[in-house]
Amino acid sequence: MWLLVVIAALFEIGWATGLKYANDPMTWTLTIIGIVVSFSLLIVSSVKLPTSTVYAVFVGLGTVGTVIVDVIFFGTSLNIGAILFVALLLVGVIGLKMVTVEKKEVKGAGK
Repeated sequence: MWLLVVIAALFEIGWATGLKYANDPMTWTLTIIGIVVSFSLLIVSSVKLPTSTVYAVFVGLGTVGTVIVDVIFFGTSLNIGAILFVALLLVGVIGLKMVTVEKKEVKGAGK
């Protein structure tokens, strides 16, 4: 399930970047597809994992990824403060992932 959260975060990086740089029907279409896929995977992940942790990991990874994309592809500059806070965010995301357990399936549930 955590793999779905990571994939959802990758799509979030794509659509967050798309919101800033989309300027024609094709890039807007790709941005909208990214939003739909990202949130669909987030919803599916929340079925077996705690919603609050899934959302925090999703947003944290998306934020870190978006910062990295801006720096690598769009030449945004980083200062020591930004690096420290992004690192802190990443440590928090990893910590949440480490202390969260998946929900156990109950046999016969949902019937």
